Amino acid sequence: QVQLVESGGGLVQAGGSLRLSCQVFGSILNINTMKWYRQALGKQREQVASITSGGSTDYADSVKGRFTISRDDAKRTAYLQMHSLNPEDTAVYYCTADRILFRDEVVGAKEAVDFWGQGTQVTVSS
Repeated sequence: QVQLVESGGGLVQAGGSLRLSCQVFGSILNINTMKWYRQALGKQREQVASITSGGSTDYADSVKGRFTISRDDAKRTAYLQMHSLNPEDTAVYYCTADRILFRDEVVGAKEAVDFWGQGTQVTVSS
């Protein structure tokens, strides 16, 4: 009923840029805070950036000044623009939505909480 799909990952040289996209599919009524996480091999998952439905943003210290999160609610899509990438940014990047309200044929509306995408790999070569 609801699907969250990331795209835009790939291989880039150090110093390069990538833009990740996260689109929500389904009969969507509302999406509140969206976030990007990343997990590097052998490391703990890290929250990279977040954006509320009102547009307020927050960033991990490790990406401040290099990454920008944004959203286009008409397209039900969040973005993560990444500049000045370095090998330490290599990870699987996941998009999440804290709450997604969507239409349900039986009960009218349902809510998906802490909804995750499948992830997209970002690899930065030195």
